[in-house]
Amino acid sequence: MATETSDIRKIALASFIGSTLEWYDFFIFGTATALVFNKLFFPAFDPVTGMIAAFATFAVGFIARPLGGIVFGHFGDRIGRKAMLVLSLTMMGGITFLIGLIPTYAVLGIGAPILLTLLRFLQGFAVGGEWGGATLMVVEHAPNKTRGFFGSWPQMGIPAALLLSSGMMALVGGLTTPEQFMAWGWRIPFLFSGVLLVFGIYLRRRLAESPSFRKMKSEGEQERLPIAEVLGKHGKKTALLVAAQAAENTSFYVVAVYSLVYLTTVVGIERSDALNSLMIAAVCCFVAQPIFAALSDRIGRKRVFMGGMIFNGLFIVPFFLFLDTASVFWVTVAMTLSIVLGQATTQSTQTSLVAEQYAASVRYSGVSVAYQFATVLWSGPTPMIAAALWAWSGSWIPLACYIMAAACLSVLTIIPLREAAGADLEEEQDGAAVGTAYAPRPAHQYH
Repeated sequence: MATETSDIRKIALASFIGSTLEWYDFFIFGTATALVFNKLFFPAFDPVTGMIAAFATFAVGFIARPLGGIVFGHFGDRIGRKAMLVLSLTMMGGITFLIGLIPTYAVLGIGAPILLTLLRFLQGFAVGGEWGGATLMVVEHAPNKTRGFFGSWPQMGIPAALLLSSGMMALVGGLTTPEQFMAWGWRIPFLFSGVLLVFGIYLRRRLAESPSFRKMKSEGEQERLPIAEVLGKHGKKTALLVAAQAAENTSFYVVAVYSLVYLTTVVGIERSDALNSLMIAAVCCFVAQPIFAALSDRIGRKRVFMGGMIFNGLFIVPFFLFLDTASVFWVTVAMTLSIVLGQATTQSTQTSLVAEQYAASVRYSGVSVAYQFATVLWSGPTPMIAAALWAWSGSWIPLACYIMAAACLSVLTIIPLREAAGADLEEEQDGAAVGTAYAPRPAHQYH
């Protein structure tokens, strides 16, 4: 039931744009956390404790993501992928807009951080359903031989959103004085989400339901409780997928979030320079993702994904050494290398790799649980852990050890997963044993 090339390109483009808008909403909170939230919502604490508290609020969004993944995954497997995509985007855009309106600690007192935390929780719940739906709308439409390439398009929304969110903060920061930015300028990127929301809903409502879901529904193969099937029959496989994402998730939030704090408070680089370096890295990642994804169609997902995880572990020490030079050039080089070789490799192949592990009847639930539980364990706590390790040791060395350990875990746990590049998405699931290792096919079979 492969979709024609012209149609899959339209679907991939729409998924990319929708994914960009949704991740913009999620990332803008992380950028604001690193730059202003500790001062505006936690001013009663000393600077280090206030930063840890702000990052704890940031982490709450990740705690909510598995819950959102379970709920959206259930209904995505029961009533369809498309409806859940529209709903998740509507929730995310509306909540982000509200964050731009909430009063600070100076106005509302303790109620301000409580309200901020609640909205961040709801934001996480919404994005918990986004990734699985955006992934499957493309992967389930894509031809077998180019599933990796087209599957990377929703993931391209991640660097695009990182660029857009950092760019909006940099633009507003450049047009306002530091006092104006702290007073009201930081709200503009959040309020801008309202404009993006209308555009995103228009795009997603025009998408067709995925062929896999239509086939499954017509044949009456839907599961009554998909999450029970995922955690029961596919529990070992799901645990391996969660562990395999450790290196990618921890290193990404060190580079994209914590490094902004480290550069501006420890190294002494201007906020605008740090944001510009991150934006350059995001552009390079955006270009590199479809290249690595196409490579995975030729040599297999696991090889490309594993290469990125090994790089994450090996490069973390040079990364901080580059940051410590206080040179904007070397900071940009460090961020670019880390995000391109450590993130573009893993993010681009992640969608197809994870989706290929599950049958259509539980695929939305499976990919959502595997991806979102990984974010709880690895992504959300990382900036907070990084700040705490720095406060404890006054050095980045413990944090580097943490990233290297995550890389080792990821390499070990991806090995037993199946390799399904080039195979039919549905046939690959039939009779496949949980936890079975699949060797990559020869490159000529991907042509």
